Amino acid sequence: MSLSKEQIAQRIAKEVKDGYYVNLGIGIPTLVANYVRDDIQVEFQSENGILGMGPFPLEGEEDPDLINAGKQTITALPGASFFDSAMSFSMIRGQHVDLTILGSMEVAQNGNIANWKIPGKMVKGMGGAMDLVASAENIIVAMMHTNRAGASKLLKECTLPLTGVECVRKIVTNLAVLEIKDNAFHLLERAPGVSIDEIKEATEGELVVNGEIPEMKF
Repeated sequence: MSLSKEQIAQRIAKEVKDGYYVNLGIGIPTLVANYVRDDIQVEFQSENGILGMGPFPLEGEEDPDLINAGKQTITALPGASFFDSAMSFSMIRGQHVDLTILGSMEVAQNGNIANWKIPGKMVKGMGGAMDLVASAENIIVAMMHTNRAGASKLLKECTLPLTGVECVRKIVTNLAVLEIKDNAFHLLERAPGVSIDEIKEATEGELVVNGEIPEMKF
């Protein structure tokens, strides 16, 4: 069974530890805040100037003045703080963020990431991605394993302009959880009902499979 975007976010939420400061990129990563355990304290940061983001608001309770970097309405937890972009990027560049969760168009087996530009296509721009991947020591990518044409997005080498070099540590896709080390994708978990052969077929880069691979637990 291929995971939904919500299930990808739910699995990534298990990687968030107590006391972490976490930056969420646009797309699937913004959903992670909805699934973090209630018994841990986590501070979500958005580069447009908020520390202390909560889950998405319920319908009818949106505040148009409270938005994340993807221009989605958000909630603010008690004690949240607001500041300008200069302060926000000082936090990022100063390596005060414990975990960065990003979407991506492509990831290479050496940890390169391409997530900001498709030549000849209209895109929103890089946002804070280049600063985040250059400064963060712990980067998790949330993405679909293949593109709409069915071609792999986990590659030997990225074909799109790079956002960062050798920086991605872990990937959670709709098919699997993978760790990047020794210039290869190491399969850690598979989505429920998804076979190892299906994951191999959907992965262009080198895939390392050691022993029995468990199914994801949420």
